[in-house]
Amino acid sequence: MNQPIQWAVNRMPKSDDRQLSVMSLDCVDKARSFHSGFPQYSVTPLARLDGMAGYLGLAGLYVKDESYRFGLNAFKVLGGSFAMARYIAGEMGKDVSELTYDYLTSPAFRAAFGQATFFTATDGNHGRGVAWAANKLGQKAVVHMPKGSAKPRFDNIAKEGAQVTIEEVNYDDCVRMAAAEAAQTEHGVIVQDTAWEGYEEIPAWIMQGYGTMASESAQQLRQMSVNRPTHVFVQAGVGSLAGAVVGYYANLFPNDPPKFVVMEAQAADCLYQSALAGDGSSRIVTGDLATIMAGLACGEPNTISWDILRNHVTAFVSCPDWVSARGMRMLGRPVKGDPAVISGESGAVGMGLISALMEGDRYKDLREAIGLDRFSQVLMFSTEGDTDPENYRSIVWGTDLS
Repeated sequence: MNQPIQWAVNRMPKSDDRQLSVMSLDCVDKARSFHSGFPQYSVTPLARLDGMAGYLGLAGLYVKDESYRFGLNAFKVLGGSFAMARYIAGEMGKDVSELTYDYLTSPAFRAAFGQATFFTATDGNHGRGVAWAANKLGQKAVVHMPKGSAKPRFDNIAKEGAQVTIEEVNYDDCVRMAAAEAAQTEHGVIVQDTAWEGYEEIPAWIMQGYGTMASESAQQLRQMSVNRPTHVFVQAGVGSLAGAVVGYYANLFPNDPPKFVVMEAQAADCLYQSALAGDGSSRIVTGDLATIMAGLACGEPNTISWDILRNHVTAFVSCPDWVSARGMRMLGRPVKGDPAVISGESGAVGMGLISALMEGDRYKDLREAIGLDRFSQVLMFSTEGDTDPENYRSIVWGTDLS
């Protein structure tokens, strides 16, 4: 635990907030309606950790458990599947609401649309979601994984019939590779949750797909008599997930939004570095981006989500690997009476950070800056299960990253 957590309270100038409409309640409702038509769909659990909340001195702690999503052990399929459907709808001159699962998997659809090739770059979860959706819809998928990607994640993508490679470059370079190949392929399309100038429509659709998870969590909280969380902790790589969650909840509670805390892997903390600079412009982090939080190892912010985050986030936090490792152990071996949550390296960083803030006074300044106390109702998202089972066991059962 020698590496300290670093943070920046958001003091950036506001923009015109035009991207907030990407996550309008109507857009998210449309995405959730699409997903609910899949036979594999069910609302994933919201784990209520009353024992952990009491131990840490919080009023409530709620963990959205995405290890149950579509049998794929991660939330990412929500974005890729909805974006692919929106693209197909546009090509066919239809509204996405007309494209039911039964139609998309029918011979009539194949005859009318034909076949596209969906390209993407991924550490594993997004690529698996794109490959799964392409497989179900009778489409092709090509997936490039960055240097150091785990073999089990590679195998899970290959099982879905995708063409998949592990490259000797980082995630951001894999994105550029996928984009170039898509541009050179007939009926080639890149499905990526990072946006750049000239490529914003598909990333916006991906974010709306992620909104299904946020929408479910809000409904589940209400069922637990929590009308509004006081704090939402959400992790970020390029920032699409964070922008989706923050954007949805900012639209849901426009007059009294929760306090939003965005967490990144310290090796790839482009949003934190952007907030630290304080001028409202995004920053890029380069290099190998080596971290156990493989799903967060992204150094170039999504331009759409960055606009949402700079306007609505309370604090940006840069987390060393030990924060995630601690969160994995706490969720996997909870306080007696609480449900266990199998949370992978990119899913558990929120738990580790909340623990660090509430246990002791090392990070008292950040705790007070975000107003985290015994009255707080805290929501976080465990976005993946044990997608790399061997590494999960080594962290949770071992002591290598204590």
